[in-house]
Amino acid sequence: MNPLLIAIVLSALPPSVQEATSTTPPQTTAAQNQQQTPPQGGSDRSVIKPKPGQPALKQKDLYDNTGTLHPFRRMPKFILYDQKAIWTSPFHTSRRNAKWWIIGGVATGSLIAADRYIQRDAPNNSTLVRVGTDASYLGEAYTLLPIAAGMYFLGTAKGSDHFRETGLLSFEAVANAGLVQVVLKSILARERPTEGNGNGAFFQSNSRTNSSFPSGHTISTFAIASVVAHEYHHHWWIKALIYGYGAGVAGARLAANKHFPGDVVAGGFMGWFIGDYVYGKRHNTELDKASVTQKIISHISLGGGIN
Repeated sequence: MNPLLIAIVLSALPPSVQEATSTTPPQTTAAQNQQQTPPQGGSDRSVIKPKPGQPALKQKDLYDNTGTLHPFRRMPKFILYDQKAIWTSPFHTSRRNAKWWIIGGVATGSLIAADRYIQRDAPNNSTLVRVGTDASYLGEAYTLLPIAAGMYFLGTAKGSDHFRETGLLSFEAVANAGLVQVVLKSILARERPTEGNGNGAFFQSNSRTNSSFPSGHTISTFAIASVVAHEYHHHWWIKALIYGYGAGVAGARLAANKHFPGDVVAGGFMGWFIGDYVYGKRHNTELDKASVTQKIISHISLGGGIN
């Protein structure tokens, strides 16, 4: 099969998931019903706009209402549902999402066609490889999952349900990204730059679950970056920091000579849309209103001595 066709088909898996989720049962709680109202909802800030489902952090899960570990009990069910939506997405693509297929597919496919030439002309020395290898640890699952857990438990300790939700959704997004990249690597088995003749041939790698396409570090890092950026979309500096983190990991994988440019672009594209989906699907819109209320109360308390 032509690698260009492969890229066009597979790079668009995450963006089309909302049509696959259209059979989600009607919302049954007040918090979920709020997600149907665009001005208050998270789905209006999601590019692919999935139909809202059960929020990761329900009202009964707020830090002063339930046990700390209680919300994690639903996580396996959520991840299984997400995987079904992701892998069936090519059969439920809407016209509105067609542009993401085109953009992602053309960008990835073009790079795959040029990868061998870019790789041959790219700088490659022992210092660059060493620095890239060391920095790559920032994109490992054993780094990202503790970051997600840290946000959740720190939010619990500080009484910030918004931060707690960010941790939960980050965990869900990274788990989904990890499963997607393992399956794609196993199927496509693309050779890494150091394998074979260095041309990145598909279906040739001897290590299928650890092959080159897509970049596992990049897809996982951009999945968590997407969630954080969505949660704190009003803070440009947070988005700059988190996307800079993701870009740094992508660059590190290239510097370490572990991936071709097409691998990291595909990984970043897929990871971002997985995070976008998870946020649109699981965000509890009641937390938006609570956050605004807290700011108003804080302002009154500091400015007028009230409360």
